[in-house]
Amino acid sequence: MKNSKTKAVIVLLIALIAIGVFGFFGYDTMDDIKLGLDLAGGVSITYQAVDADPTAEQMQDTIYKLQQRVQNYSTEAEVYQEGSDRINVDIPGVSDANAILEELGKPGSLMFVDEEGNVILTGDQVASAKPGIIDENGQKDYIVSLTFTDEGTTAFAEATSNNIGKRIAIIYDNAIVSSPVVQSAITGGEGYINGMASYEEANNLASTIRIGSLSLELEELRSNVVGAKLGETAISTSLKAGAVGFAIVAVFMIVVYLVPGIAAVLALCLYVGLILILLSAFEITLTLPGIAGIILSIGMAVDANVIIFTRIKEEIGVGKTVKSAIKTGFAKALSAIVDGNVTTLIAALVLFWRGSGTVKGFASTLALGIVLSMFTALFVTKGILNALFALGLENPKFYGVRKDIKVINFLGKKNLCFILSAVMILAGFAAMIMNNASTGSILNYSLEFKGGTSTNVTFNEDMSLEEISTEVVPVVSSVTNDSDIQTQKVSGTTEVIIKTRTLSVEEREALNDALVEKFGVEAEKITAESISGAVSSEMKRDAIVATIIATICMLIYIWFRFKDIKFAASAVLALLHDVLVVLTFYAVAKWSVGSTFIACMLTIVGYSINATIVIFDRIRENLKIMGKKPLDEIVNTSISETFTRSINTSLTTFIMVFALYIMGVSSIRDFAMPLMVGIVCGTYSSVCITGALWYVMTVYKNKKDAQAKQAAKVK
Repeated sequence: MKNSKTKAVIVLLIALIAIGVFGFFGYDTMDDIKLGLDLAGGVSITYQAVDADPTAEQMQDTIYKLQQRVQNYSTEAEVYQEGSDRINVDIPGVSDANAILEELGKPGSLMFVDEEGNVILTGDQVASAKPGIIDENGQKDYIVSLTFTDEGTTAFAEATSNNIGKRIAIIYDNAIVSSPVVQSAITGGEGYINGMASYEEANNLASTIRIGSLSLELEELRSNVVGAKLGETAISTSLKAGAVGFAIVAVFMIVVYLVPGIAAVLALCLYVGLILILLSAFEITLTLPGIAGIILSIGMAVDANVIIFTRIKEEIGVGKTVKSAIKTGFAKALSAIVDGNVTTLIAALVLFWRGSGTVKGFASTLALGIVLSMFTALFVTKGILNALFALGLENPKFYGVRKDIKVINFLGKKNLCFILSAVMILAGFAAMIMNNASTGSILNYSLEFKGGTSTNVTFNEDMSLEEISTEVVPVVSSVTNDSDIQTQKVSGTTEVIIKTRTLSVEEREALNDALVEKFGVEAEKITAESISGAVSSEMKRDAIVATIIATICMLIYIWFRFKDIKFAASAVLALLHDVLVVLTFYAVAKWSVGSTFIACMLTIVGYSINATIVIFDRIRENLKIMGKKPLDEIVNTSISETFTRSINTSLTTFIMVFALYIMGVSSIRDFAMPLMVGIVCGTYSSVCITGALWYVMTVYKNKKDAQAKQAAKVK
């Protein structure tokens, strides 16, 4: 019986390793994964408003609505203003501009008209239009579900009430695209159009209605296939850095945790292989912020293994057999792993639901990574570890022993830590005030936030991205005196798009002269336009709202799981602390705040909350075991018992990001540096701040309760 079980686990082990190898080598993953505009290029379309002199409000509203439309193609699509009446749409991962234009349609005017020719509704009063299928008695009816704005609800309710049995025509660009019969009054703000022959017909009508609900009528001005913003060098160096970082982490895990470390490395190999396969299977667009989500989930996968292995060492230390220690270690680690991952998963789901663009891309890869990392840690690592044990690795020395733990008086330094944190945060506010006084901006916002100038240059010969980076960019930088420069190639041409900070007329002329002198380009083949930030005010608002909702949801979950609002409040305050400290770094170092800024902050929030949950889980456990001992001793013991885990987990994640910083290109380093600051800060706050905050709140509440009881006795 034992031999058959041993064979079974060995077969399982071989199968799992084979899947990992298949993900790494046997499956052409990188060619099948959809890469974002920053990693692989895509289609760039420029629209122009038909009406002359559109208002800023109309332009911003149209940009925001177009952003929602193009997310059907990719969550990483960018929409931004060029000049006063043009809008650029960049869609990653595609190469056929004509197909996109045909599917997206030409944004034009949309009207709902009754049989007497009266306009009863306009496109901007339609909130959404989605295709669907109704199955009645085995008969499929293809429909388009409509949702109206408040103004549209009132207008459509009145129109449908007055036109029952009559037709209402939907007119797009002066052509009737649908003419449904009103069957009943539609007063609730939602309705549907039925009678279509196929789902494709319903989808086309829904797309027409959606694109026709824009505030402005647009016409296509030009469309190009553009190259990657970061270039092949960025991708290859990032992959090499990831491999180097992973190798270092693997060695670290094996040296520190011995046989369990081997199990963890095999499980992590499987994890990476599976995530590559699933990215392709779910057609998730991978961009730099998406890579951030994967890095965070890898860190959490390592974290889960560290928690488990620390528990196994503790169980062996109290005299249990290896087999019993493995079983008990996984059981005791379960609550911390589940709570930490579920808390971060809640945040990821809310960010995907409410966020847009970069935020949505980050959230999708993070959510996928969390689910997969939990599976590999709780099931795959356990299976591999049991298989290695069954193969004869039964000696406790192969698993490590953790006996006496030196209790560190963390709470004794709490006031010093509170002061240090306050000084760092106040320094950040002071730096932002000084930055605003000297530059007009509290932070060093990049092109994605504040916009700039887009210069299109047609060179005499084709140039590679590397040549552009090493030859063209230095020339541009010498004129702008700024390193924040983005370049893209227009596929199939010698044209290059150069994006810089906003240039004055004199600077534009100086740049033109420099390009003519250095590369011999024709001056008339250089054009320039002002562009808005790709991160619109609406996208910023969506990111802030999504983060607030995610934080509230995390607070509620922690409150529910720990049955103590003080745990939840301490965790949220620590998150706020981490965000503000990293913001201090951005302000003091004048680090570029670009498209990865939001993803960086969200990564730090997700990482920090996971570390905090582990400490809180140990405090909760020790409150039951050490209930009669002083509260400060319980807290210090809990932090001390999880201290090694906190350091080891942070170190492994830091190694991954540090490798990206050392080996990556400048755009990768712009992302990696603040992330390293966030990892260090998150570890510091989890160890030195969160437990101390909970302790202070608990002591204060106990004191108030005691005073209340005393007052009640006196009465």
